[in-house]
Amino acid sequence: MPRKPRFYLLDIPYHIVQRGNNRTACFFSPSDFGIYINALTDALQTFHVQLHAFVLMTNHVHLLMTPSDSQGISKVMQSVGCNYVRAINGLYRRTGTLWEGRHKASPINSEEYLLICQRYIELNPVRAGMVDHPSEYRWSSYQANGAGKAIRCLTPHPTYLSLGNTHTERQHAYRELFNCDISGEQLHILRDCLNHNYPMGNERFKSDIEAALNRKLGHLKPGDLWPGKNE
Repeated sequence: MPRKPRFYLLDIPYHIVQRGNNRTACFFSPSDFGIYINALTDALQTFHVQLHAFVLMTNHVHLLMTPSDSQGISKVMQSVGCNYVRAINGLYRRTGTLWEGRHKASPINSEEYLLICQRYIELNPVRAGMVDHPSEYRWSSYQANGAGKAIRCLTPHPTYLSLGNTHTERQHAYRELFNCDISGEQLHILRDCLNHNYPMGNERFKSDIEAALNRKLGHLKPGDLWPGKNE
């Protein structure tokens, strides 16, 4: 059965998740994380995609990205997947894929949910019981967004920049957000949207995205826009 098309709109942030094959490890040593980040940085620059947040877990990755064209995110994921797998297979003398099928992609309403999504991504190591606070996990964008360390592949989203007039003000305001838990309802919405590649936002946001895609691509059948939601 052919894959359903994956559509992206420019200037809309997307929450991306890619998991290891059969939920097994895709990073085997600390140096592997650096290999992935280097491959990701190159791909982002080549295909003009902005990365706002990320976390690299042992068996999956979360990325929050905004593309400048409809193909940018797909090209980034293809490039990283190919180059990272090639490097890891050569390093560990293994064969085959590391990844479990296609990545998940949920468009995010930046006004409502962007900072919630960033926090969700950066809190992954805490929820997994690996650390007590996101600042303790090295392979996460919290090191930049919350702690002020320079990470070359990151581009702050305007919603993050609106938190303050200076780096120090923004980082302080961002850290304060982590004093409040993400609600159970927000977690459910975020995970459901991600699992179904569905927009995370209010009904107007969803309608606007559907209308924009129909203008760009023509009439679409039910299930074409959001594979899995109507199946």
